[in-house]
Amino acid sequence: QLVESGGGVVPAGGSLRLSCAASGSIIRINTMAWYRQAPGRQRELVASVNWDDSDYAESVKGRFPIGIDKDKDTVYLRMDNLKTEDTAVYYCYAKIVGPGYVAADYWGQGTQVTVSS
Repeated sequence: QLVESGGGVVPAGGSLRLSCAASGSIIRINTMAWYRQAPGRQRELVASVNWDDSDYAESVKGRFPIGIDKDKDTVYLRMDNLKTEDTAVYYCYAKIVGPGYVAADYWGQGTQVTVSS
C-alpha cells in the first residue's frame, strides 16, 4: 500500500513537498517514483529513484529533487519554483518485492497539486 500526502494549492514560484509511504509485507523496494497527469494529458514520469540513482523529466530537472528514506520506506518529492504547467494529479509508484520474492507494481491514490498564476 502507498499513502501519499502533501498536495495543495500554491502560487507560481512557491514550493510543496510530497510524501509517499509504503507499507505491508515488504522484502525490498526496487524503485520509487512520482508520476503526474494533467487534464487531457497522459500520465508522465516526473522523477524516480532506486537505492543509488535517480532520474528526472527534463521539465523538472533542478526544481524537483527526489529523495528516499530507506528506514521508513518513504519517498519525497520537493517541488520548488512551481509553474502553472506543473498543475496535475501526482501519483506515487513503487516496485516492491514481497512474499515469495515476487515483484509487483503499486500506485498511490493520487494527490492534487494546483499552481495558481
